Amino acid sequence: MSVQSGVLSPDAVRTMFDRIAPVYDAMNRVMTAGLDQRWRRLTAEVAVREGDRVLDACCGTGDLAVADLRAGARVVGLDFSERMLERARRKSAEVEWVRGDLLELPFEDESFDAATVGFGVRNVADLERALRELRRVLRPGGRLGILETTTPRGPRRIFYRLWFDRIVPLLGKLLRGGSAYTYLPASVRRFPGPEDLAALLRDAGFGDVSFRLLAGGIVALHRGTAE
Repeated sequence: MSVQSGVLSPDAVRTMFDRIAPVYDAMNRVMTAGLDQRWRRLTAEVAVREGDRVLDACCGTGDLAVADLRAGARVVGLDFSERMLERARRKSAEVEWVRGDLLELPFEDESFDAATVGFGVRNVADLERALRELRRVLRPGGRLGILETTTPRGPRRIFYRLWFDRIVPLLGKLLRGGSAYTYLPASVRRFPGPEDLAALLRDAGFGDVSFRLLAGGIVALHRGTAE
């Protein structure tokens, strides 16, 4: 199963995230009605155990990495956007913040007990490679939690299209640097559905794969165990 994350090149995606870093947290709160922090805590709960060494990949401004830290983990937060990392560093001095690429993780095999990704895998140029890299750096039995936007089914799909295709890009344009949020709806449409992402996780070497739909199916929380 081959997946392309979108039409933007990796450099263009990095530039986009550098540009939206100042409004990233505000837009997350607006887009999710403030629920995104709760979802990050849920992700940490399913993936992290006290004392774990945890990788939070595509960490952005660091909210999920901080949730992992509060769950009792020793955390490394990785992102390829330096502007995002600048803001993440303000949130915690206990997290080890690293600039790097999910497609070429700068860590040895089996370096982590768990890994989390929050709203990040949708933007990588090669999703299958990203999942294999996450598997590579996890020890056997290590846990993975992926939180990602998805497309709901049924009547909610109409509201979802209105919200993400029309209202979110408009809100983004009202904030400095937020015009990049016109990219969000297209990136979600191109991303695999929950069942397909679960299949890709199995193909990448994860077992006990499951997912939970949140917010009426607008967000999916996947979990798996490195085999």
